[in-house]
Amino acid sequence: MSTFRPVTPVLVIGSGIAGCTAALTLADMGIEVTLITSGDTLDKGNTALAQGGIVFRAHDGDPKQLEKDILVAGHRYNSTKAVRHVSVEGPKAVQDVLVDRLSIPFARQQDDSKTGADCEWDMTMEGGHAAQRILHCADYTGRAIMDGLMREVQASPNIRVLTNRTAIDLLTSHHHGTSLEFKYQLVNQCAGAYVFNEQLRCVETILADFTVLATGGIGQIYLHTTNSPVCVGSGLAMAYRAGARIENAEFVQFHPTALYHRTERRFLITEAMRGEGARLVNASGEPFMHRYDPRADLAPRDIVARAIVEEMLSTGSDCVFLDAANYVEHNLETRFPTIFQRCLNLGIDIRRQPIPVVPAAHYFCGGVLADLNGRTTLERLYSVGECNCTGVHGANRLASTSLLEALLWGRNAALNIHGRLGRRAALNKRLRDSIPDWNPLGDEKNDDPALIAQDWTTLRNTMWNYVGITRTSSRLQRAHDEMRDLWRHVSDFYKRTPLSKPLVDLFHGCQAGYVVTMAARRNKQSIGCHYRID
Repeated sequence: MSTFRPVTPVLVIGSGIAGCTAALTLADMGIEVTLITSGDTLDKGNTALAQGGIVFRAHDGDPKQLEKDILVAGHRYNSTKAVRHVSVEGPKAVQDVLVDRLSIPFARQQDDSKTGADCEWDMTMEGGHAAQRILHCADYTGRAIMDGLMREVQASPNIRVLTNRTAIDLLTSHHHGTSLEFKYQLVNQCAGAYVFNEQLRCVETILADFTVLATGGIGQIYLHTTNSPVCVGSGLAMAYRAGARIENAEFVQFHPTALYHRTERRFLITEAMRGEGARLVNASGEPFMHRYDPRADLAPRDIVARAIVEEMLSTGSDCVFLDAANYVEHNLETRFPTIFQRCLNLGIDIRRQPIPVVPAAHYFCGGVLADLNGRTTLERLYSVGECNCTGVHGANRLASTSLLEALLWGRNAALNIHGRLGRRAALNKRLRDSIPDWNPLGDEKNDDPALIAQDWTTLRNTMWNYVGITRTSSRLQRAHDEMRDLWRHVSDFYKRTPLSKPLVDLFHGCQAGYVVTMAARRNKQSIGCHYRID
């Protein structure tokens, strides 16, 4: 039992670009923020792994074209209001936060007559875009952004960073308030979270006037993923249990080109490489994308991923190949240094050899429903970044819009919270006092790592085989039955077993998988990432 029961104006759960941007924006306005992360540093999520870049602007009239590109990629399943907002306001946020506030060293064009900031940005192209509008730092854009954010977050006196903390449950007035006063209120309020302190192995009660979910994606519930190990769907699971509305959970985007090699996490081969001219080829060295879509290698990701699967099935191959050596004019060592070195370490010289690639679970287009300010249907709860669903991505995400959306909504949420705190919207003291500390239930010494590992294997194989790139009614029915049984088993195991981070992650992952499966089974339409072959 922990005696740590802090009260904070804002609790931010997650430390990627969305969470750090929200925390830093609030801190710059004088608001005290508590930022928790499950890792020992702030950069253990997906942001630091992002290679390609972030959408900026190609020219003055670009917002209209960008809006069109996002809608086309999303199969017009998008929220037009959210798409227009990100197309107009997103580039402004990039300028204000990343360029002016953080001075992220985005690449500039080589021009001997100009130096430094006088040089124009070196914009690149990616699939689904009609113009070169993507800012990048070679192929380590996310790493550069996280370095800048971490530097400022850690230097801010208004941000308290708590590492090795895993959120367990969102605190709500309906579920946790012991006073009858809150049981009979129509509006359910979020009051913070129960948080597991991994170092002390205890649960802390962190109370907050406003809570911001920024927990990232769900990739780790699949057998093959480009995601960081922390991306188990915890935000989705906690929000679902708390009663927040979930939207578009069936839309899971698979990145077409992950390095085909036995590694813990599939190493991403950025789409920017195809934007620079690289071609997908089969085992015979023949380009094949033109047979599947007129946009060939620059078609949206859902189309390319399915084409690769079809090519693998038709040729009986375990993978296809990305040929940069014969098609990219840039110096591959300097344009894609991270990929070059990673492949070289595995004995693949991308200057001379094609890269073996397969699709892998990459981005969650659905999540906790949030408006333009990041507000959810649960009062006092905000959701930003990959764990939310703003409607920007619709049925399929356009390349390099993920960092843009996370940045903009992180800032939007902070500005909205600042305005509400200014109107004395602090959490009711009676509600704070009525929320008890965590009551541990499990006392059986049955936290065998082999049991947890087996449940993860069942979960990941079920999701990959039945709720993956292509889906059918029979596959989804089988997934529903197996996930329902697994969820019941894991829930019982969770209640009887002493708490640990691996157990919490498994609990969240199983619930996230069940939510995605139920959404996929309900949607009879075949569209975008939710591709039903029947």
